[in-house]
Amino acid sequence: MVDLNELESYCNAQLGANEFDDYCPNGVQVEAAQQVRRLMVGVTACQALIDAAVEWRADALLVHHGFFWKGEAAPLRGIKGRRIASLIKNNVSLLAYHLPLDAHPEWGNNRQLARVLGLASAQSTPAGRGLVWQAELSRPISGVTLERQIAQALGRTPLHIDAAERMIGRIGWCSGAAQGFIEEVADLGLDAYISGEISESTVHLARERGIHYFAAGHHATERYGVQALGERLAERFELELSFIDIDSPA
Repeated sequence: MVDLNELESYCNAQLGANEFDDYCPNGVQVEAAQQVRRLMVGVTACQALIDAAVEWRADALLVHHGFFWKGEAAPLRGIKGRRIASLIKNNVSLLAYHLPLDAHPEWGNNRQLARVLGLASAQSTPAGRGLVWQAELSRPISGVTLERQIAQALGRTPLHIDAAERMIGRIGWCSGAAQGFIEEVADLGLDAYISGEISESTVHLARERGIHYFAAGHHATERYGVQALGERLAERFELELSFIDIDSPA
């Protein structure tokens, strides 16, 4: 068991949470239970995940996508009001880490995505404010082959913008909605870029820059960082841990 403030302080320090200019607050977003013995982790603090935490009698819920995003309405009403009311009424605290959990060199989404995809010698790059990672393959492969490997690893077929006959020897990736970094990736001379989402403009940029692009799913590419962090917290503070995957096709 661990005090909620101690748990937050540890996460903040390990993830360097204060170093990021993020789109949301990182750390405790809803304070309910003060002592944490049962920790549930998941990707997004949707009602289904909150309901699962309540049913499991979790003391805290740790997610990648929490609440209070920049530009959204502030009143706690409607869907957001119901979600937060469910947490408070059932004494479940909520912690969320967004960019810090994408970037962490050990538990981050991009490091963990490399592990799942089997990309050895993965390292961060200057692209995407340091969030884009890259790796060099032992031998070049075709775009179709990489598409199949991604589908097998993540359990879903990515949307592939094919760069014709270009073989893939160097791959870049950034989890989630990071399609906007594609030109920075192309400037690095990489042959392929994997991210979560795709925009209409991404198609044309990939074709005109001659780079393979794979939209592998926002949720699918960000399932792994929160699990790795949760496992670390469970080990350090002797917590009961549960991961619930509320699937999303996005």
